Amino acid sequence: MFSRNIGSIDRILRIVVGTALVAAFFLRLGTGPHWLYLIGVVPLVTGLLGNCPAYSIFGISTCGLQRR
Repeated sequence: MFSRNIGSIDRILRIVVGTALVAAFFLRLGTGPHWLYLIGVVPLVTGLLGNCPAYSIFGISTCGLQRR
């Protein structure tokens, strides 16, 4: 389907940050427009899938050494 370009630490950070932002949306934490917390869906989904479209465009990979 697509190749993974996100390493382990990057994935964990994306999942944690994404989950925190989405949880803040549902818990109504903080001030300001609450819909902005939905931006957390992006790092959450890319972390779960292991692929970041922006990384693909710029040729970046945080996976480390890949086996051949």
